[in-house]
Amino acid sequence: MLSKPVPGEDLFVYLAVSNSAISSALIREELGAQHPVFYTSKALLDAETGYPKMEKLILALVVSARKLRPYYQAHRVIVMTDFPLRSILHSPDASQRLMKWAIELSQYDLLYRPKTAIKAQALADFVAEFTPSAEKEKLVNQKKESSKADGTSAEPSQPSDMWQLRVDGASNQKGAGAGVVIITPDGTLLEQAITLGFPASNNEAEYEALLAGLRLAKELAIKKLAIYSDS
Repeated sequence: MLSKPVPGEDLFVYLAVSNSAISSALIREELGAQHPVFYTSKALLDAETGYPKMEKLILALVVSARKLRPYYQAHRVIVMTDFPLRSILHSPDASQRLMKWAIELSQYDLLYRPKTAIKAQALADFVAEFTPSAEKEKLVNQKKESSKADGTSAEPSQPSDMWQLRVDGASNQKGAGAGVVIITPDGTLLEQAITLGFPASNNEAEYEALLAGLRLAKELAIKKLAIYSDS
């Protein structure tokens, strides 16, 4: 269910890594229930796949903070992890890469606590597991370039600073829902799923997804946005 943070409340972030991707789930809590705010996922570059697991987890936090900067600036974010990420970041033996990340993260109000919510962590793990690898993304991009060369590209080329919004709506006997995916210029995915509280056709669900996506783009202060939908 799409959930908008309340000013001043704490947010929680769950991190996950796989061999080829990293992800995070930004969560808010209300009356003991958890509500997703945003999911982020990023395919690891070849050099990044060789990072130790601890460094991959820290990179997942760095990516989350970069892509969801307005949320990290406006809220205290509690990092839910069973790994000693804070100690690693502030170790006197930290590598230059870790020191750089530590400085970048120091601008935010971050706390580190042991994980308690299995559901939120499971969602972050799922997103990481099914994020396409950098190699797969490279093949997809090569196919797109080939299509452009043949004059058969379905999508026009975009400026390097262009963000993308992709929306999809679905309706069945159990109700209506919508999916919102924002793709950053560097290919990071920001995802939200929306459950509509009223009956709606596929087109109506997609329209609601578009409105939700535009609101999110405004919150993230996105300046250039290309919108894609099935309708």
